[in-house]
Amino acid sequence: MTQTKPSKTARKREYLQLQELGERLIDFTAGELQNLPLDERLRDAVLEASTMTAQGALRRQKQLIGKLMRDADAQAIRQALDARTADHRVAKRVFSDAERWRDRIIGGGHPAIAEYGQATEAAVETLGELLTELQRTVNERTAKHIRRQIFQNIHGALLARVQDDRIPR
Repeated sequence: MTQTKPSKTARKREYLQLQELGERLIDFTAGELQNLPLDERLRDAVLEASTMTAQGALRRQKQLIGKLMRDADAQAIRQALDARTADHRVAKRVFSDAERWRDRIIGGGHPAIAEYGQATEAAVETLGELLTELQRTVNERTAKHIRRQIFQNIHGALLARVQDDRIPR
């Protein structure tokens, strides 16, 4: 059985997809790139592209990245990018959930704290103390600081809960 060679258009489409995948790596930090299955030349090309500002040079560097991607394990890189995207989505969701809970607690008082404790199984003593302190304060600067502390407490608890759920048992 003879295998037919992919057409020039199909090869070009594949190369462009690899280049686009490589371009997504430009947003990674050097530390994040270390965790990816990249050879040294590709890693160096990506790091160099992240520092470029001239459009022509950046375009040529992206083409080089696309060329180097042909020899890379594109599937492993794609999986790592998908995992990063999923982590980013989870972080955004946790942040917005923390904002909602903060607003509910500040507006609803101690009953909202009890509801938060039941819903998240988080310790709520500190939140109760912060809310009482917020209700007593008259200084707007102090109130802003306390609202930030309430948010940080909630965000930390929600983030810890998400990370606990991800740990395989």
